[in-house]
Amino acid sequence: MIAQTVVALGPVIGLIALGYALRSRAFLAPAFWPPAERLCYFILLPALFISGTATADLAGLPIALMAPVLAGPVVLTALGLVVTQRRLDLDGPAFTSVLQGSIRFNNYLGLSIALALFGSDGVALAAIANTVLVPLVNVLCTLAFARYGAERLTVGGTVRSIATNPLILGCGIGILLNATGVGLPPGVGGFLRTLGSASLPLGLLCVGAALELRSMGRNLGAVALATVVKFTVLPGLGIAGCLLLGLTGQPAATVILFLSLPTASSAYVMARALGGDARLMASTITLQTVAGVLYLPVVFLVIRVLTG
Repeated sequence: MIAQTVVALGPVIGLIALGYALRSRAFLAPAFWPPAERLCYFILLPALFISGTATADLAGLPIALMAPVLAGPVVLTALGLVVTQRRLDLDGPAFTSVLQGSIRFNNYLGLSIALALFGSDGVALAAIANTVLVPLVNVLCTLAFARYGAERLTVGGTVRSIATNPLILGCGIGILLNATGVGLPPGVGGFLRTLGSASLPLGLLCVGAALELRSMGRNLGAVALATVVKFTVLPGLGIAGCLLLGLTGQPAATVILFLSLPTASSAYVMARALGGDARLMASTITLQTVAGVLYLPVVFLVIRVLTG
């Protein structure tokens, strides 16, 4: 597992560092990165989810065990933060950024690591994790913005934001094609796999380009709170769930991995668009991504102990 960890994290860290260098050195125009991230989010990553889930052997995966172990910790963490919100000395917009930093996760990191560790099985396991977590996290974050954000959402806007999420749609389409036995025709399958394969390298470059190292010292208390919750409380609840329900092996490793990932760079876009504290969100994303380089190897050691 240690050797696999090095193999998995090496390319991931390299691509993130390259993305940061490309932007800081202005090798590409600053205007390149927002459209590139949009391309990944709306086209490339959904294509990967469709191709991965439509052809995966989902019948052999313990989905009934994975789903509650993934969803339970996220719901409990979000509820705990809401209950203690008034004691945290945070205004509404800042609280939405702490909540996002505590429960949102970076798809590109998760998929890249799962693929490196488990091969084709990793894509299927990651797709299951995303199918459970993407809708749940987006629902919880959207509801938080509707309640605490500077720009309150209507019920219709909340439902529309959830229903049109491209990651939710990609997972749903793939599972539907798999469950009905339709699958993917040879030409379409190859097209989607090729398209989806571009999502991870480009997505990780975008993660690196989004880092704002100078912002890490801002709002340090709130950033530290979100980071502690994200890196200890959430995975700790996931480990407890695996032990309680007897989930082991690669499925358990995938659950713990996805609950341990740094928050997603797309959280900044959501904070800016829906009335959150965008500066606090940028600080949280940067600190968690940088800290994740040191933190994730520890996660893999824990996974190794728990899964044998």
